[in-house]
Amino acid sequence: MGGYPGRSVDIDAFVAANQGAWWRLQQLTEKARRIRTMSPEELDEMIHLYQRTGANLATARVEYHGDPMVVNRLTLLVADAHGLLYGQRDVEVRRSLGQFVTVTFPAAIYSLRRYIAVAAVLTLLPWAVFQIWLAVSPTAFDAAAPDAAAQQYIDQDFEQYYSNQPSQNFATQVFLNNIRIGFLAFAAGILLCVVTAALLIWNGASVGVAGGLFTNAGQADKFWGLILPHGMLEMSAVIVAGAAGLRIGWAIIDPGDRPRFEALVDEGRRMGAVLVGLVVAFLMAALVEGFVTGRPWPTSVRIGIGVLAFTLFLAKPERGSSVRPKLTASFVLGEILSHGRVRRAYLGVGAEELLEEGATGRWRRRRHRLLPASSASIASTSRSDIPAVRPGAS
Repeated sequence: MGGYPGRSVDIDAFVAANQGAWWRLQQLTEKARRIRTMSPEELDEMIHLYQRTGANLATARVEYHGDPMVVNRLTLLVADAHGLLYGQRDVEVRRSLGQFVTVTFPAAIYSLRRYIAVAAVLTLLPWAVFQIWLAVSPTAFDAAAPDAAAQQYIDQDFEQYYSNQPSQNFATQVFLNNIRIGFLAFAAGILLCVVTAALLIWNGASVGVAGGLFTNAGQADKFWGLILPHGMLEMSAVIVAGAAGLRIGWAIIDPGDRPRFEALVDEGRRMGAVLVGLVVAFLMAALVEGFVTGRPWPTSVRIGIGVLAFTLFLAKPERGSSVRPKLTASFVLGEILSHGRVRRAYLGVGAEELLEEGATGRWRRRRHRLLPASSASIASTSRSDIPAVRPGAS
């Protein structure tokens, strides 16, 4: 620039004419990042300054590209403001996560209630039948395993299964195995529910056989002490996964007014929220099984930790959290029971609304957009396009 004194004067004049606006845009951007709301006037001002600074950046790139300091400063300033106005903010991610925990997942579980009841019967009935049968019938006990093998299983093998590996390795193994079982129970539903039902029956019968052996030997307390800590959450998650599979299969058997393939795709998409939540349940159950079940602690302590984990998975957020405190699972279920929908007023601006169930029983999904997502719409953005409470809202 040394050979072009006129250019130096031009850029100095350019900076002097616009730096007040740049400074003000930086102030508003920093304020928007710190606070929860902005006034409509401040928001209008920020949008205007953003558009003006964007035009300044375009000018600087053409006229003053030889001065990277100005160009870089404006690039960062415009990018920062654009991220707050139009980008996916951390607060939106937190709100989406909070909504999933308190709305999407509970409502998806509620929509499965009839299938969960069927899956529970398919699991718990064989469990009860086999456990009671082996507990009271010496013939059934003898048929289940030779005396020596059954005694070793009761005295050593069953308990050592939970403690013969390092806890972290065992927890990882259990988690992956549970994911495999849950996914299989879900995906097998496409085979007209038959395979999913068989998996649930087999799973319940297997636990029932183990419980029957222990009960027959007078060690039922040992069995429950090793099953309940992780089993409350783990078995519940498997039952829900099976229920999702049964719903998939039933959509093929009875698609209603939809083509079968469309019904399959629709139900598979809706069950996605259930599967995401079950991954968390399986992870929590695996941590309990790996780090608690096999410990030489009193049975009451181990079961208490299992109850705590099960309760934690179902717990509602406390007041002061980023999620509205009234929007809990029980509240959502009550709203659905009494009104057939989750009211939008409780979801908050910008959250994806879940899920009205109309008279036909088919679910619909709505979205409320905060701001235009594309910078191409900047020039046409007006007051009516943008809510008054932005961009730092949570």
